[in-house]
Amino acid sequence: MKREKVRVLVVDDHEEMVELLADQLRDVGYEVEVSTDGAAALKQAERRLPDVVITDLRMRGTDGFDVLNGIKALDSTIPVLIMTAFGAVDTAVEAIRRGASHYFTKPFKLDEVVLWVERALDDRNVREENRRLRATSSAATDALVGQSAAMLKVKDVIARIAQADVPVLLRGESGTGKEVVARAIHEAGPRAKKPFVAINCTSLPSELLESELFGHTKGAFTGATGARRGLFLEAEGGTLFLDEIGDMPPELQAKLLRVLQEREIRAVGSDVTRSVDVRVLAATHQPLEALVQAGRFRQDLMFRLDVLAIHLPPLRDRRDDIPLLVAYFAQKLGISVSPAAMERFVRYDWPGNVRELENVLHRYQVLGDDALDRLSSEPPAGFAFDKLQTLREVESAYIKHVLDHFQGNKTRAAEVLGVDVSTLHRREKAGG
Repeated sequence: MKREKVRVLVVDDHEEMVELLADQLRDVGYEVEVSTDGAAALKQAERRLPDVVITDLRMRGTDGFDVLNGIKALDSTIPVLIMTAFGAVDTAVEAIRRGASHYFTKPFKLDEVVLWVERALDDRNVREENRRLRATSSAATDALVGQSAAMLKVKDVIARIAQADVPVLLRGESGTGKEVVARAIHEAGPRAKKPFVAINCTSLPSELLESELFGHTKGAFTGATGARRGLFLEAEGGTLFLDEIGDMPPELQAKLLRVLQEREIRAVGSDVTRSVDVRVLAATHQPLEALVQAGRFRQDLMFRLDVLAIHLPPLRDRRDDIPLLVAYFAQKLGISVSPAAMERFVRYDWPGNVRELENVLHRYQVLGDDALDRLSSEPPAGFAFDKLQTLREVESAYIKHVLDHFQGNKTRAAEVLGVDVSTLHRREKAGG
């Protein structure tokens, strides 16, 4: 924190003392406010919070203890330094017990006061950084349960790229936790105190997705009865997470590319461009390279998004993490899992990955072992391992297996498969 941006409030009922301290602190670059009355000083602090307070202990009316208590009530992290006469050290020690950062006895050297102010600010910054790191660590731990080699690698990559203010592409099957990882990157980076906004690119048709991302003006289209800011502006200063970016319509891909290149957006129906400061994280379960070859995704946008990449392993490739995940979700639900049930959890291949596992545990909470009937290592009907099949054929057979299990209920099937319901509708219309 630069000195010229640091506000110091000096409080003493002797005007000569406050002016002497104020001059010294201003000479080294601090912004200083003064008060010769404790009650007035607290009103000043309410109007504009100081970064550090220096107050005399013995004052008429509202004394130093009152100032200390009032400042800590406004913001407990603000350092308060206590000035006291030589014979009142015991009282000053009591002020330390009540939360003062330091005390010094009169007379004192003015240059020492500057050092005490700097030390108090440094201590505050260290405490705040430790608090932020603890919060970030807790969030990341909750989000990224697992100690397998694959997950340790993911955590290591997150720690290394969080500070890099460039796009990140998260690759992996549906249900592997791509949004969870995106949040962890946001929370571990310099934008953590700003918004994290997420949207699934398959959830809206093209026209509405454009409006959702970039905003629109009043009357821009039928039903636009008012203006809308859009998610880029909602995420200003923070992070925008675009899930399933591979399903973004081609016309919007060009507009997204422009945003990444120019850091500007234009609302639907507007001729005015607005600057935006947003970090874009994107995710896909599809190989973008194949979409580029098929003419469904812009190669220049893929390169722009794929500056840094993280591959999230499927749950079947990190079975050592399954007991940890089961224990984690079971604890959240307040249930216990029997050893026999745990064995079935570990043995199952989890095509829906972590999302499916969590859903099964929700059902286990209600149904007990009956919820585990479908956790079988047997391949579903339609799989013929004695002959080679295309990936499309295998995928279609498994989708049919899951739909049959749920008697055609696409919502429940989509939960297990880790896809949006609209994906199943599109597959059905396309004939599989």
